[in-house]
Amino acid sequence: MPRKPKPVKRTAQAANAIDYGPLEDWVGFRLRMAQSASFQAFARLAHDVNLKPGRFATLMLIGRNPGISQTALSLANGRDKSTLTPVLNDLVKRGLVRRSRTPDDRRTYQLALTAAGQRMLKQLAACAISHDRNLDRIIGRRDRAHFLSILRRIEVELSSDRANEKPSGRRSR
Repeated sequence: MPRKPKPVKRTAQAANAIDYGPLEDWVGFRLRMAQSASFQAFARLAHDVNLKPGRFATLMLIGRNPGISQTALSLANGRDKSTLTPVLNDLVKRGLVRRSRTPDDRRTYQLALTAAGQRMLKQLAACAISHDRNLDRIIGRRDRAHFLSILRRIEVELSSDRANEKPSGRRSR
């Protein structure tokens, strides 16, 4: 049986200042707040690395998939190509990622880490391991697999065509 989550600790002043209304118990809002808190905690761990922590997933995906195209990377990273392009431009400018045109299609770029990119990824991965251990402490090792399963199910279900359907009973005009 899953353990009941620990109550969120809030200061009296903060609790009295904001009325969250129904947001308090909406899963989507809680996912967003948890993601924000997790990102900030990772940023604190990675503060000595001269790179925004949000670049970590991009570097990891390129490092694990040398030659990946920008299109495949945007799908794997859950980023729109228009938001991924400035990230890649920054990583190329810093000398962490190399872009090269594919021989088959001159419109498509292949991405790979440079030696500096591999070193940066190693530093960020150490921060990520520490951060993940802290998340394990919060979630609990026993609940980790179940929690990840739920998150993956949310991702898959909301990414499917069903997510684009209108709720039953409503018609578009």
